[in-house]
Amino acid sequence: MPNRASKTDDPNDAFFLAQIHFSTGQYTRAQAFLDGTGLIQKSAPCKYLYALSQIKQNKYEDALATLGDESPVIPNPHGLRRRGASRANDEKYEAAMCYLRGVIYTKQGSYDKAKEAYKDAVKIDVKCFEAFDTLMRNNLLSPEEEWQFIEEIDFDSMAASVGGAQGEATAQFLKALYTTRLSKYRNSSKFDDAIQMLSNQYPLADNHDIVLAKAELLYTQCRFEQSLKLVKELLSKDKYNFKLYPVYIACLFELGMKNELFLMSHDLADNHREEPVTYVAIGAYYMLIDRLADARRFFSKASVMDPSFGPAWIGFAHTFAAEGEHDQAISAYSAAAKLFQGTHLPQMFLGMQHLQLNNITLADEYLQIAWGLCKTDPLLMNELGVVFYHNDHLHEAVKMFLNGIKLADDIGGDPKTYVQFRTNLGHAYRRLGRYGEAIEEFTQAIRIGGNDANIRCSMGLCCILEGRTWDAITHLHEALALIPQDPVATELLEQALLKSADEPFQPTYVLPDGRSFVPVDKDFDKLLGEDKIQRSEPSIPAIPGSGRGHGGTVKRRIGQPSAKGSRRGEHDPSVMDVSDSEF
Repeated sequence: MPNRASKTDDPNDAFFLAQIHFSTGQYTRAQAFLDGTGLIQKSAPCKYLYALSQIKQNKYEDALATLGDESPVIPNPHGLRRRGASRANDEKYEAAMCYLRGVIYTKQGSYDKAKEAYKDAVKIDVKCFEAFDTLMRNNLLSPEEEWQFIEEIDFDSMAASVGGAQGEATAQFLKALYTTRLSKYRNSSKFDDAIQMLSNQYPLADNHDIVLAKAELLYTQCRFEQSLKLVKELLSKDKYNFKLYPVYIACLFELGMKNELFLMSHDLADNHREEPVTYVAIGAYYMLIDRLADARRFFSKASVMDPSFGPAWIGFAHTFAAEGEHDQAISAYSAAAKLFQGTHLPQMFLGMQHLQLNNITLADEYLQIAWGLCKTDPLLMNELGVVFYHNDHLHEAVKMFLNGIKLADDIGGDPKTYVQFRTNLGHAYRRLGRYGEAIEEFTQAIRIGGNDANIRCSMGLCCILEGRTWDAITHLHEALALIPQDPVATELLEQALLKSADEPFQPTYVLPDGRSFVPVDKDFDKLLGEDKIQRSEPSIPAIPGSGRGHGGTVKRRIGQPSAKGSRRGEHDPSVMDVSDSEF
């Protein structure tokens, strides 16, 4: 039976027939049929489908020759518009062809050209979500560029096409929806406004994309438990929504939940071996249990399956960093920085690696690049403060650490995640001779979960320099209780004991509620008796407003924080060591 296209000679009928061939996987037949119609340069839909058939056959140069090197748009004060035809249908296909140019440039490694092609696609047709999603998902724009780009998109064209109040509402809705996809490191107030509008004016409070955007924001704020809770709620409704898994895997890794990560990895491996995120999940599990060679193998497999999948590249580089293979880690992070030019994380990790190698100048250069991309990441502020510290710019280091602490408080991050801020600030105060403030910062670090030997040694050193020898001895004994063979604590304790031989014994007594006393004569026995009474009482959790328990506070579980990119259980290079400084 003859096909309809041979009867009507209508370009639309030819396109529909070619589309049938394409949808059944017959790419060469679709291409050959369109070749025979002579419509490739006359019909935008036919030209688009012809180029797409070439891309499916990995004929990228041929597809680019079909599409042309330049976007069919010209700039004007009201945004970008097509040359020539005015039909909205043609405009849609021209935007799609710009998207295909971006795909081809990405395959060829021309990421700057790809970025511009994707941007043109969205500017031509604001509903070309595939192009917008690629820009955001692959981090092709910096956070500042993302927010600038959202203002350049011509949402008014959509309002005009719909008309009236409904058109304005449609444009506002789409802009709010796009805003939720932008970087979570900038303009959090605008992000919150967009979420509130979509939740209140539209029934989208439980929409998966909206909830995922909230989870991503919480993750950037290091509020891993809250982020994990939201993602798990979404997965309970849509178990194999693969957009959720990068955040899910990252939260499980940060919280050390290896059993759940193991079960999830097995489930994905059994059911979805074709998805790159499956191998990222397996790699994250092996990295969590310190089987780094296996982790590297699976991260590498995921990056080969999808070269634009950021978590695979970052995880691959992390395996080298965790092993102390700094040169290989730097090479891997450099590849990630080339692929994902819009995110500051690869540049920050490069700076951290050079800090470990004591290449302070190079570390500063990479961290400054990261700072140019993002000025609202507390962990980046900490790394910059460390660079200032090593360059003897102590006042600038103190300022950077304080700004990081303030920002961490403002975004509501978990205090235990930022122990290193307090520790490093204490070291900076110590180098400045502000020993009292240093001891206070070290004390704060211990209270929020940073009770390690290095902090105790630092407190002991500050007490020695302040002339509080007996307090120093107490802190150094506590350091040796944590690490009995610690050489720094041992040396400092010997110095403190020699110095104490010429001083009267006058210890500072610390009660369980944190109060400090220098007891004199009979008061010491009295305080000691009170302490014995308090210690004999059971620990009762506080009831809000009742004053029950020790000081009306709840005893919190103390956990060991883990910095981004650092191996669990290893010394964090972003936390300075007292042994690196002069006594």
